[in-house]
This record gives sequence, C-alpha cells and structure tokens, in this order.
Amino acid sequence: MSLKEALFYEQLAGDKIKCTLCPWQCVIISGSLGICGVRQNQDGKLYSLIYEIVSSIAADPIEKKPLFHFYPGTKVLSLGTFGCNMRCGHCQNWQIAHVKLGKNLPANARRVPVSELVGLAKETNSAGIAWTYNEPTIWFEYALEGAKAAKAAGLYTVWVTNGYIDPEALDMIGPYLDAYRVDVKAFSNEAYKRLARVKDMQPVLDAAIRAKKKWNMHVEIVTLVVPTLNDDKEQLKAIAEWILKELGPETPWHVTAFMPCLEFENIPPTPPATLDKARLIGLETGLRFVYVGNLPGHKGENTYCPKCQKLLIERVGYQTGIGKVIDGKCGFCGQDLNIRS
Repeated sequence: MSLKEALFYEQLAGDKIKCTLCPWQCVIISGSLGICGVRQNQDGKLYSLIYEIVSSIAADPIEKKPLFHFYPGTKVLSLGTFGCNMRCGHCQNWQIAHVKLGKNLPANARRVPVSELVGLAKETNSAGIAWTYNEPTIWFEYALEGAKAAKAAGLYTVWVTNGYIDPEALDMIGPYLDAYRVDVKAFSNEAYKRLARVKDMQPVLDAAIRAKKKWNMHVEIVTLVVPTLNDDKEQLKAIAEWILKELGPETPWHVTAFMPCLEFENIPPTPPATLDKARLIGLETGLRFVYVGNLPGHKGENTYCPKCQKLLIERVGYQTGIGKVIDGKCGFCGQDLNIRS
C-alpha cells in the first residue's frame, strides 16, 4: 500500500471518523473503508490507500477526455488509480473503479511519485496532466500535489470527474486546475440513483458552477445518453437549459452514445437518431456547441462557428484538424469560440 493521511475528515467518538471529502460524508469505523473503497479508518485516523498508486497512465489526445475547446490538438499525460465514489452500472472502467482495496494492491498497480509527473509529461510531449480514467476526487492528496507541480512547471491541468466533491475540497484544488470536464448523467434524482446509485444530483451541479464562476476553470459537460434512463426529451432539455443558465451558451455539451455494459448489458446501444435529437435540443435551447460522441465520423464531432457556420475544427475520432481559428476566435468572422489554448 501507499499510505497518506487524508485531508478532509473529522474524528468522532470511539475511533470513528467522518470523511468530508465528498457529499457521502461517510462515517467509518476503525479498520473499514469509505464508499469509495480506498480511504480507510486506521485507529481513528483516515488514510488514503492509493497515494502515488497508478492503475493506468498514457499520453492521450486531449479530445479523448473529451475536451474540444481546451488546447485542441495537444496531448495530455493521463493518470488513473483505483476506486470511485459512485457505482455506475454502466461504467466502462469498472475494473479499476469498482475496486475496494484489501491488504494487497491489484496486479496492474504501479507507484508513480509526484516528483516524476512533470518529467513524464515532458518526455511524452504532453502539454498538461489529467487525472482521469476513474474519479480523481478520491485521489485528492496525490492530485493536489501533482496539480501544484504541473502548474509550477507551466503545464495545464485537467480534472475528469463525476462532480461528486464537497465545496471545501474543490476550493483547495481550484487554484491549480485549468479544466473541469464533468459528467451530468441525468437530470432527475431518480435517474441518478438508477445510473450511479447517488440519491442527490445537486452537489454535481453546484460543483460545476463553482468550478467555472469561482475558479474560472474551463468547463465542458458530458451526458452519456442511455436508452430508457435519461434519453427522454424532458431530461435532455433540462440539462441544456441548466447549462445555458448557469454556465453560459458557449459551454460545450457532449451527448455521447452508450454501449451495453455490466448491469445494463440488456439495454441496446444509443441509436444515432437519439443523439441527433439531443444535439438539436441543445442547439435549439441556445447552446452554441453541442457535440455527438462515440460515433466517429459524425458531423456532430466538428466545431462550426455559431455565427457564420464555417467548419473550423474537423474531428474523426481522436484525429483533429484545426482550421482557421485565431486566438480562440473564428478566423472568418471573429466570433469568440470559447477555446482556451
């Protein structure tokens, strides 16, 4: 194990502790783990069992996160560990996310000290570092130190998250994060409970607003559209209206295709027509950039100027061709595209 005393917990009577990192607010008896499966009460103190423990590491296209308006065309050093504070029945990375650590680490675990991150990013020609693949909130101590090191070295930082984090924790890491790519999985508590076993979606929405408005992070939203669970017009329109009102019309919204998996293996893949409908709902609501995901070659992967409609960035999967974009604006008409680079 790679132990680190955790940030954000309170000691209670009888060697119990309360973890205050995320909205679960787990009360944990000595020897037990929180819901995330990687933070343990050891004799009245809370420890992270995954400090400097990496399950996956790669230099990815930034578009894979997906982030389409943040340093397009660059590579980002991407790191994941084990565990999660949600239990999504359709998780594509369930082999690492649905782990509860015991005495031994999984076979694919490796130790990557914080001191090596900047060097690894530079060796792979990466412009930044992303905490991704599983939920970075539960890796907080390592991610915080890594984000500080990255910023000091002039690298950008990316948080790919389910958004289930307490405000105090977000405020601690906020000064060191540049991009906040967050899932909005549905727009009802009933759907969130079915999809992720979380009873209240409001903390996810509040954190996204806080990331943008308090910390000026670049925010992009992803909704995996799952047939029968969150593909109804009411929820899709509600998500689009919330983005428009709280984050602004220039905020990218990715509506992505679901593939059968785990508990939802009997649900069919998302029909392309459903994603076309979701994209149209977003655009008609007033969002300027709505993208279709997991359908390589779909025109909804591309960036078009919302004013003159010229094709500016063409994407096929993770292959990106950047056209006439000048300082984050359309090179044809000057329209601001909300692109950070």
